[in-house]
Amino acid sequence: MAKRACALHILVKTEAECLALKQQLDKGADFGKLAKQHSICPSGKRGGDLGEFSKGDMVGPFDKAVFTGPELKVQGPVKTRFGYHLIKVLYRN
Repeated sequence: MAKRACALHILVKTEAECLALKQQLDKGADFGKLAKQHSICPSGKRGGDLGEFSKGDMVGPFDKAVFTGPELKVQGPVKTRFGYHLIKVLYRN
């Protein structure tokens, strides 16, 4: 059976913006609020919630970060063709 995960993300256009948001998150900022304010992905309206998805559903670098990185810790910047992501994996199974 394919691996599945649930993750939140924030997508922005520049690495600098991504790093600035990560600093805020490291200081305790709310991931969902920052996603609503800054993410250019439609999921931003849901606090960056991508729901549950299978390994291979997302673009390569994003998929790799979700399925190999730590759970419940903000990862990034992760560069894809869409821009720069901050990713928080809620769970994997």
